[in-house]
Amino acid sequence: MEELDVLLNFEQGIIEYERSMVPDMMTEHFNYYDLKELIESDDSEVLVAEVDGELVASGYAKLKKSLNYLTHEFHSFLGFMFVSSDYRGKGINGKLIDQLTVWSREKGATVLNLTVFAQNESGIRAYEKIGFEKEIIEMRKDIK
Repeated sequence: MEELDVLLNFEQGIIEYERSMVPDMMTEHFNYYDLKELIESDDSEVLVAEVDGELVASGYAKLKKSLNYLTHEFHSFLGFMFVSSDYRGKGINGKLIDQLTVWSREKGATVLNLTVFAQNESGIRAYEKIGFEKEIIEMRKDIK
């Protein structure tokens, strides 16, 4: 399987995991990311982790314009954070974030942001463990 096909499978793994957290997520096939654009852009960095020649994890950092009231003009947004089930809990995600942090600093970013669903308690714990803090809580209400 080509690397891009593996990454597309990772993306579907993320979508499948998050489907239970989003009551109105589409059931048909879709993509969160334009992986080709992320890979080719100078404003983003896509990394993978490999164990014994097998791709087992992924993540990206993308430079984004910050809100106009913040002191930093742009920040680095992290996404596409995926670790194959057999390799979770081994610190691979943290190592990817470490490398994405280095890239982000080299690009001039002083802040990292990411989003995680409130129901993803294990993800929240993992991100807090490596220094992320909750900042904004987005809320929703169905109004059918």
